[in-house]
Amino acid sequence: MMDETTLYEKILGISAPWFVSGIEFIEPAKSVEVHVELDEGASLYCPTCGRSAPRYDKRPRRWRHLDTCQFKTEVVAEVPRVQCSEHGVQTVEVPWAQDNSRYTVLFEAMVIMLLKESTVSSVGRLVGLSWNAVDGIMQRAVQRGLSRRSRPALRHIGVDEVAFQKRHEYVTVVHDAQGHVVHVGEQRSGASLGEFYEALSEAQKAQIQSISMDMWPAYIGATCEHLPEAEHKIAFDKFHVNQHLNNAVDAVRKQEHRQFMSQGDVTLKGTKHGWLRNYGDLERRLRREIEQLSRAANKTGRAWAIKEHAKTLWAYVKRGWAERAWHRWYQWAIRSRLQPVKKVARMIKQHLWGIINAIVLNVTNARAESINATIKILKVRARGYRNRDRFKTAILFHCGGLSLMPEKYQMGTHHNR
Repeated sequence: MMDETTLYEKILGISAPWFVSGIEFIEPAKSVEVHVELDEGASLYCPTCGRSAPRYDKRPRRWRHLDTCQFKTEVVAEVPRVQCSEHGVQTVEVPWAQDNSRYTVLFEAMVIMLLKESTVSSVGRLVGLSWNAVDGIMQRAVQRGLSRRSRPALRHIGVDEVAFQKRHEYVTVVHDAQGHVVHVGEQRSGASLGEFYEALSEAQKAQIQSISMDMWPAYIGATCEHLPEAEHKIAFDKFHVNQHLNNAVDAVRKQEHRQFMSQGDVTLKGTKHGWLRNYGDLERRLRREIEQLSRAANKTGRAWAIKEHAKTLWAYVKRGWAERAWHRWYQWAIRSRLQPVKKVARMIKQHLWGIINAIVLNVTNARAESINATIKILKVRARGYRNRDRFKTAILFHCGGLSLMPEKYQMGTHHNR
């Protein structure tokens, strides 16, 4: 039968020359201390260079471990330091924890898994740690993940801004084709995106084939400044174009609704969402309603028809055909006598080169919408972020596709997975 010391050796992944010398139950504190020792005759090695080195002294240390039933559990050991001829005094490695960590590998891994499902505050209450302690584990996990990241060729990337706080506070988010965030910039600015490009080698820049983004001038300028042939790679996202068209339709609807209401006509009351939804997604009954409303509300109906036709133009494959189709659409929109529609039409004409790139390259920023939805959930859970750096850390933790676990956990030092 396995005794308690052997059991904890198995749990902690300890083998000779380390051994569990005793287990102490401290009833008043409702805690358990696992005392670990190193064989006095064991050879010691410098953790930096791996060469044999003489013992210098030893220092007492504690590590928080997974609870034993309901009792807080700590590993306690006097860890030797060695005198390396090249690197000076160094603390030897222990098999149950990462360097300079106050937690065992298993405990830190558990906190990381909990953070994937809950907030820093909730995890802190669950495991009995302060907010700063749990946040520190998250930050170290992200730093580990970034240091391990071997970035493959970035052929297709997307750029978008994400609201950090109210008052138009944003961060810039860059993601790859797999939907993993590869960069979070400080502001919604060209400099923030430029930092990402500057971190790439010339070979990596040359490999980028498309950059999907909205029509924000700062992003366009930064991309043209840093990437070769950027004018052929920048693709303006159809979701943002459709958003501008939807806003134009709604502006026309509001104008016509006010005109109708002044005459006591409530035809357009409560119809906002019907005009903005994709016609192809509407039920047959709602389609008939929109068609009838189009005849009754002529201006809104025309704006809606122009918007819906623009959606069909993304199906082209050839550049020439797409350009001719969009130019015909522009002539229709600019002659509509609807100022909100004409304003969007001029904007589209100015940026048509990037829209055609998106069509020919067949790229969208759809993954950015998914990332934004995840980030919104994070903000709601955390009830907002006051610190920009912590907001960036949370984005990378949840959306970066990073390898977050401590190295010894990943290497299989512990068989409890």
